[in-house]
Amino acid sequence: MSLIATHHDELTVRGTGSALGDAWLLTRRQFWHWRAQPGAFLVGLFFPVLVTFMFGALFGGAIAGPDTDYAGNYYLFLMPGIFTMAMLFGLESTMTAVNADAAKGVTDRFRSLPISGVAVVLGRCIADMINSVLGLVLLMVTGVLLGWSWSNGLAGAAAAFGLLMLLRFSLLWVGIFVGVTARGPESVAAVQILVWPVSMLSNLFVDPATMPGWLGAIASVNPLSATASATRELFGNPGWNDGSGLSEHALTLAICWPIAISLVFAPLAVRAYRRLGG
Repeated sequence: MSLIATHHDELTVRGTGSALGDAWLLTRRQFWHWRAQPGAFLVGLFFPVLVTFMFGALFGGAIAGPDTDYAGNYYLFLMPGIFTMAMLFGLESTMTAVNADAAKGVTDRFRSLPISGVAVVLGRCIADMINSVLGLVLLMVTGVLLGWSWSNGLAGAAAAFGLLMLLRFSLLWVGIFVGVTARGPESVAAVQILVWPVSMLSNLFVDPATMPGWLGAIASVNPLSATASATRELFGNPGWNDGSGLSEHALTLAICWPIAISLVFAPLAVRAYRRLGG
C-alpha cells in the first residue's frame, strides 16, 4: 500500500489491489525523479518556451507581413503551432524514460512485483500527461506575455486544450512503443532526430501553399497540421484555409487522427511491453 524510493531505480512496492492505485504509486515515483533531478525536468519544461522566443524573433518579422491577418503580431498565428509542437516534443521524454527503465532492468523488476500488470504503462501515461499539462500551461502564459490572446471565450480555449491533450495522449503510445522496442539509447536518438522534420513538415509555422506542391500536400495531411488548424479556429486565432477538404474539416481530423494513432500504437505498445524480457 505504499511506494518507497530508496534510489532512483530501486523501489519497494506493495500493491494496492487496483490497477489505478498501483499506477498512481508508479506515477508518484516519476514525481520523485523530477524532485531528485530538477534540472532535467526544468529543461524539458522550458525548452518549448525557448523555441517560442527563437521562432518569434527569427521568423516573425519575415512571415508576419503587412498583407497577413496577423500583421505585426506573429504570435497570434505562432502560438497554436507551438502548442502542437510541444505535444510532439513530449514524445522524446517518453521514449527516453521508457527505454532507460527497460535497459536498466527496472521494468522487469516492476513486472515481478505484486502489482497490476498494466500499472507500469498506465503510471507512465499519467505522469507524462501531467507533465504535458504543466508545459502547456507554461506556454500559454508565455504566449499571453508576448501578446498572444484568444477571442472565442473560455469554452473555445478549453476545447482547444482538450484537442492538444488528445494528440499528446495518442503520441504517448508511440513513445512507449518505440521506447520498449528500441535496442538502446542510440536507436532512441535516431528516432528523436525525426521529431524536427515531422514538426517542420506541417502548417505549424508557415503556410503549406508556400511550399512546393508535393511538399505542401504532405504537410497538409500531417496530423499536426490538423490539430494546429483546429486549435487556431477554436482560439479564434488567424490561420490559413486553402479551401480544401483537409482545411475545411480540420476539427474532425484533429479528433480522428489521434484516435487512429491510439488504436494502432496502444495495442502495439502493450504487446511489446508484455514481450519485454520474454
